[in-house]
Amino acid sequence: MASTTPIRSASRTRTTKETDISVTLTLDGTGQSDVDTGIGFLDHMLEGFAKHSFMDLTVRAKGDLHIDGHHTTEDVGIVMGLAFLDAIGDASGITRFGHAYIPMDETLSRAAVDISKRPYLIWKVDFSRDKVGEMDTELFKEWFHAFATNAGICLHVENLYGTNNHHIVESCFKALARALKQAVAVDPRLGGASPSTKGSLGS
Repeated sequence: MASTTPIRSASRTRTTKETDISVTLTLDGTGQSDVDTGIGFLDHMLEGFAKHSFMDLTVRAKGDLHIDGHHTTEDVGIVMGLAFLDAIGDASGITRFGHAYIPMDETLSRAAVDISKRPYLIWKVDFSRDKVGEMDTELFKEWFHAFATNAGICLHVENLYGTNNHHIVESCFKALARALKQAVAVDPRLGGASPSTKGSLGS
């Protein structure tokens, strides 16, 4: 018998003078992705995010890359966050919290998340190079901040150790993915109730 549980999914678009972005995000997916931001390394990170969160993700972005990658990176984070917020709805019945440690060779990073509807970001990640591929390393914090703020999540990301900048940032994206995979999971013991003693999430 087919499941009657609704699939949690949402689509969002955002157009400014700097970027034109559309995102479809499905929480109850299989990790499929179709991503084209115009920034190769960002595409690589978002494909890994989808794979390890088991979310299905489609991203199309056109931005002012002739200037730099800042607007495109930040705005992709914004639209992904908004799509996540729409997909999670009132968050009834979810586990709410999640965390993950991700090793990549010499590197270890961790992420902890609370789907609280009270956004916050702690970012303890340093890089020894200005770029990974063609992407400025300072832009990774911009993506995580934009996503966390617009998704309504409290997110702590920390690189515990590592020397390879590619490994450092990739382990951060994968740690977020795995932490969210835990946090969005439905806990049947809640019976669809809010995962908060206040009766609802948010301020």
